Amino acid sequence: MKKTPLLNIALSRVIASLGHGDILVIGDAGLPVPPGVELIDLALTQGIPDFISTLRIVLSEMQVERHVLAEEILLKQPPALAELNTLTEQAALGERRLVSHEEFKQLSHKARAVVRTGECQPYCNIALVSGVTF
Repeated sequence: MKKTPLLNIALSRVIASLGHGDILVIGDAGLPVPPGVELIDLALTQGIPDFISTLRIVLSEMQVERHVLAEEILLKQPPALAELNTLTEQAALGERRLVSHEEFKQLSHKARAVVRTGECQPYCNIALVSGVTF
């Protein structure tokens, strides 16, 4: 059995397949998934699993070089934003880039996969750009 906290087979497989610069999106329950992009649907009901718990588990296995958020998250200030700021300060998410929500949805077309959570707070979406461990 795996020693890391991530047990979801599909998500673990995608993370293991990422190369430098590849994108993995973690989204709230309402984020549209572009046709042709793999969907890893973890959502069970509203709030389960939540965005931050999912992100923390992904970070246990994924090296992140930078991340992208919709600038609207700064206006709505969902509770997850404080944790995103902490993770950024701890260098767990690398450099931050802000784009409009529409640009974020276009960026998701380039993702290797979109992870759907049960999060129902506005703009709790993040694009993680894979880094390297060497």
